[in-house]
Amino acid sequence: MGKVTGFKEFDRKTEDYRPVELRLKDYGEIFTGTHNESHLQEQGARCMDCGVPFCQSDDGCPINNLIPEWNDLVYNDKWEEALARLLKTNNFPEFTSRVCPAPCEGSCVLGMSNPAVTIKNIEQAIIDKGFEKGWIKPYDVEYKTGKKIAIIGSGPAGLAAADELNKLGHNVSIFERDDRIGGLLMYGIPNMKLGKDIVDRRVNFMKDCGVEFITNVNVGKDITTQALQKDFDAIIFTTGASEARDLPVDNRDAKGVHMAMEYLAINTKSLLDTGHADESDLSAKGKDVIVIGGGDTGTDCIGTAIRQGAKSVVNFELMSQPPVERADDNPWPLWPLIYRVDYGHAEAQAVFGEDPRQYQLMTKAFIKDDNNNLTGLVTIEVTFDNGQLTEIS
Repeated sequence: MGKVTGFKEFDRKTEDYRPVELRLKDYGEIFTGTHNESHLQEQGARCMDCGVPFCQSDDGCPINNLIPEWNDLVYNDKWEEALARLLKTNNFPEFTSRVCPAPCEGSCVLGMSNPAVTIKNIEQAIIDKGFEKGWIKPYDVEYKTGKKIAIIGSGPAGLAAADELNKLGHNVSIFERDDRIGGLLMYGIPNMKLGKDIVDRRVNFMKDCGVEFITNVNVGKDITTQALQKDFDAIIFTTGASEARDLPVDNRDAKGVHMAMEYLAINTKSLLDTGHADESDLSAKGKDVIVIGGGDTGTDCIGTAIRQGAKSVVNFELMSQPPVERADDNPWPLWPLIYRVDYGHAEAQAVFGEDPRQYQLMTKAFIKDDNNNLTGLVTIEVTFDNGQLTEIS
């Protein structure tokens, strides 16, 4: 797979995002939308002929993508064949190549001693090229079973289930309580990380393949499951994990305290409906914003608040700042718990002059005024000794 000596000849080179000063002016994708094929072929050449490709094992890709195969095909300039191998295991590479944290790269064998292969960039280039070249066409189902299947929820799980069942010849209908199809893909992930035109393109493709989509129907309220059972041969629940993990501290009810998914969803809906002209979004304009909790969702909140014109943005993290390199107790091929600068962190650095993250802080209470408006937070420093959290008084 790849070029036998490729990992010695070529350095890791990731594709750049749009410049910070440009992308902060809009909600467009952070990706440039273009791919340097010669660079990507070099990255494909870096893929080693591993005895055991850990990139697609338990610690790597959760859907077992055939990564070494399509890396090799890209290296050999066989892009359409690479697309076929990618679609063999992945229903929606245009989503995963944008939002997946890429555990495949964390478990890449080359990563034991050198920077890993840029698997995520290669995946995105393959699927983008597939759509650009018209290689992805609606499929015909040779045999129809006559069976009717209802899928409740149109997030990634619901869409994948619908795609597979439709290919098997079943008549598939997806019920979505929101006004747009996509679930988390539509309203949970902001536009700058996953453009909604990308989601709509896939939904329209599935419509062309015969999948039925029904929006603004909340199963259990607008229609009962008993009613669905009368009309369908099977029902699949793919309702996602929309109930957030709350922070049960004093004054949690203060005005100005919001859950991340509520904040992101309202902002995205307002943007899609009217370009924020309806002013129905939870705007951070002119406000001092604190994001409690790190991870991808925290980063999305940081990026959204900055685009809204926040006065300041700070991110509280409970854990300690991770090391730049793997710690001894975090060996390959485990996910590397290392210090990273994601797109939102880089944007905060550009706007406010520093990394927004503050580590080892636990929020103990919110402070509010007589009108129930949030005015501050009570925090305490914590340490972790042998994995045990200890508060520093």
